[in-house]
Amino acid sequence: MTDPIADYLTRVRNAILANHRIVEIPSSSLKKEVTKILYDKGYILNFKFEDTPPQGVIKIALKYHPRTKLSAITNLKRVSTPGLRRYTGADELPRVKNGLGIAILSTSKGVMTDKEARQLKIGGEVLCYVF
Repeated sequence: MTDPIADYLTRVRNAILANHRIVEIPSSSLKKEVTKILYDKGYILNFKFEDTPPQGVIKIALKYHPRTKLSAITNLKRVSTPGLRRYTGADELPRVKNGLGIAILSTSKGVMTDKEARQLKIGGEVLCYVF
C-alpha cells in the first residue's frame, strides 16, 4: 500500500456511504492520532485500538444523527499525497468551510488540527480536510 492515509479515509467514506455503524482499519501510529482528533472534534462516536498480530486494528464507531440518519462527516478529502506533498507555513494555514471543518496537519510537534497549529504558530504537511 503506497498511501495508508488515503486508504484510511476511503474506508471511512465507504462505511458512511453504506450506513455502517463500525469500520475496521489496519492500525498505525499516524492513523491512531488522526482517529483521536476525529473523536475529540466530534466527528466519530467512539474508537477502540486492538493490538492483534501482526499489525493491529482500529475499530471506529461512526456518528449519525438519530432522526435523519445523516453522518457527522459529510466529506473527507486527502490533500497531501505521496506523489505531491502539500506543506504550508504558519501564516498560510488553510481554513476549511470558513472554520466549520478541520484540516489535519502533521507538524514537528505531532499531528494536530489547523486551529491548534495556528495557536502554536507552526506549519506542516496538510494531510486531509474533514467537514
